[in-house]
Amino acid sequence: MPDQASDSHAGQVTRRDGDRLLAATARGLWAPLAVTAAAVALSTAAALALPAALATAVDGVVSGEGARAAGFLALVLAVATCADLIGALAGAVTTASATASLRLRFTSHLLRLDAAAARRLPAGELANRLVSNTASAGRVPLTLLYTAAEIISTSGGIVMLLVTDWRSGIAFLVGIPVALVIVRLFVTRLSGVYERYQSAHGRLAARLTDTLAGIRTVRASGTADREITRVLRPLTDLSDAGHAMWRAQARGVWQITLLLPVIEVLVLIVAGLGVTDGRLQPGQLLAVAGYAAMGVGFIEQVDALLGVAEARAAARRIQEVLVLPPLVPGTRPLPDGPGALSFRGVTVTREGSHLLDAIDLDIAPGVLTALVGPSGAGKSTLAMLAGRLLDPERGQVLLDGRDLADVAPEALSGAVAYAFERPVLLGGDLASAIAYGRPALDRDSVREAARAAHVDDVIRRLPEGYDTPAATAPLSGGEFQRLGLARAMVRRARLTVLDDATSSLDTATEAQVTRTLVEGMRGTTRLVIAHRAATAARADQVVWLDGGRIRGRGTHRALWQDLAYRALFAIGPDPGGDAGDDSSWSEESCPARL
Repeated sequence: MPDQASDSHAGQVTRRDGDRLLAATARGLWAPLAVTAAAVALSTAAALALPAALATAVDGVVSGEGARAAGFLALVLAVATCADLIGALAGAVTTASATASLRLRFTSHLLRLDAAAARRLPAGELANRLVSNTASAGRVPLTLLYTAAEIISTSGGIVMLLVTDWRSGIAFLVGIPVALVIVRLFVTRLSGVYERYQSAHGRLAARLTDTLAGIRTVRASGTADREITRVLRPLTDLSDAGHAMWRAQARGVWQITLLLPVIEVLVLIVAGLGVTDGRLQPGQLLAVAGYAAMGVGFIEQVDALLGVAEARAAARRIQEVLVLPPLVPGTRPLPDGPGALSFRGVTVTREGSHLLDAIDLDIAPGVLTALVGPSGAGKSTLAMLAGRLLDPERGQVLLDGRDLADVAPEALSGAVAYAFERPVLLGGDLASAIAYGRPALDRDSVREAARAAHVDDVIRRLPEGYDTPAATAPLSGGEFQRLGLARAMVRRARLTVLDDATSSLDTATEAQVTRTLVEGMRGTTRLVIAHRAATAARADQVVWLDGGRIRGRGTHRALWQDLAYRALFAIGPDPGGDAGDDSSWSEESCPARL
C-alpha cells in the first residue's frame, strides 16, 4: 500500500520541479562556487595554453633556442597544478555544502509535516531519499561547473586547432555531429532508467526498514523465508532497471569508444601529411594532437552527464517530499488559562473515508477525560488534534479559546505534553530522555517525574542510573512506556495527552500510574485513550467514539448501562490499537513533535 501511495504522489512532481530544486541549491552556494569557478577558469586557460607552449618548447629545442620556451612551459604547468589543487579543495567544500543544505532542508521540512503527510512515504523510503538522493543531487553544482569548463575547453581547443592548422580542424569537425547525436541519445535513454532504478531502490529500503522494526514478530512467527521474499520483491524491478542501464551504456559506450579514435587518427593523418609536406613544424604536430584531444573532451564527459541524469531523478524524489504541505506555524501566544479544550465541527479524512466526522466536543479544564471506542473509532486522531500534531480538514481545535492553528509552536509545545504507546527516547542518557525538549530542567525535577511515573526505582537499579544511555538501556516495553510517561509529566503542561500510553503496563503498575493521573495531576487537563474499564472508571468523564462520531458521553458508571459500551471492554484491551486509526498514528510516523 505505501508503494502505491508513493507512486501516486510521484506523478505530481515533474523533472522541471527537480531542476528548480537543483538551481536553488546552486544559488545558495555562490561563495565556494565562485572560488571553484575561478580555479577552474584558470586551469582551463592553462590547459588551452599548454599545447602551444609545448609546441614552442619543442621547436625551440630543435632550433637550439629552447630555454625561454621551456621556462614558459614550466610556468604553465605550475599554474595548472595550483589551479587544480585549489579547484579540488573548493569543489569538495561545494559538494559537501550542497549535500548538507539539501539534507537540512529535507529534514527541517519533514519535521514540520503533520502526522498524515509524514506517513505518505515509509520510513525506509524517506531514509533512502535523505541519504542517497541528497548525495547524488549535491554533486550537481560542481558537475555542471566542470561540464561548462569542459565545453569552454573543448570550444577553445577546436578554435586553436583551426588556428594551428585549418585542414586538421576541418577533419576534426567532420566527426563531431555524429558524436553529438550518439551522446544525446545515450543521456536521454538513461535518464528514464535512472528514475526506475532509484524508485525500486527506495521501495526495497522501505520494506527492509519495516521488517527490521518487526524482527521479533518475524522470528516468533517463523516467517523469515516469506519475509525475505517480500522484502526482495522489488529486486525484480531493480534488476530490470539495472540491466536496462547496462544495455544502454554498452550500446552508447562502444559507439563513442570507436568514434573518438577514428576522429583523432583522421586529424593526425592530416597533420602528419602537413609535416611531411613542410607545411607544419614537428612542434605544431604535437599542438594539433593536444588540441584534438581537448576537442573530444566533451564526449568524454559522458560519465558526468550520466551523473547529472541520475541527480535530476534524485532531485525529483527529494522534491516529492518538499512539496508535501507542512503545518503552517502560528505566531500568536497562547493566553493564560486552565486548559479548556474544544473541538468545533472537526472533520478529518484519509483516503476518502472519515476518521472524524463533524466532531463538537468541549472538555472542561482540569478534568480527566477517557477516550474509548472500537478499532478505527478515531481515538488517536482526536488525541493528535489536541496538540496540533495533525490539522483537521474542516473545523477548529481551541485551547483556552485560542485556535491551535494560530498558536506559535514554542507556546504550544510548552502547553501540551504527549505520552505515546511506543515512546522513542531521544536525548542521550535516561535523564536527558525524560527532560527532552526542556534541557534546563534540573535532575531533581527529572527524578520527581520518574517517581510519579513509577520508574525511578527501575532507573536507580541500573549500574549507571540516570546516566544510562537510552539507546542501550536494558528495559522492558512497560518500563520504556513509563519513561515516556515521565517525559510527559516533567513538562507540567496545562494539557497532557496519553495516546494509549499505559497499554504495556501490568495491572498493578497501571493502577499506580492511573492514581497519579487522577490525583497527582489534579488541576491539569488530561486526555487519555483507555482500553481498560478500570482506567475509564477513574476518569471524570468518558467520551465514547464510534465510526468517527461521538456515540456517548458521560461517566463510566452511566455509560455502563449500555450493552454496546460494555462490549468494548468485554474483549479486553485492544492489543494493536485502532487498526484503521491508532496503529497508523504512532510517534515514529509523527516527527512534528516527539
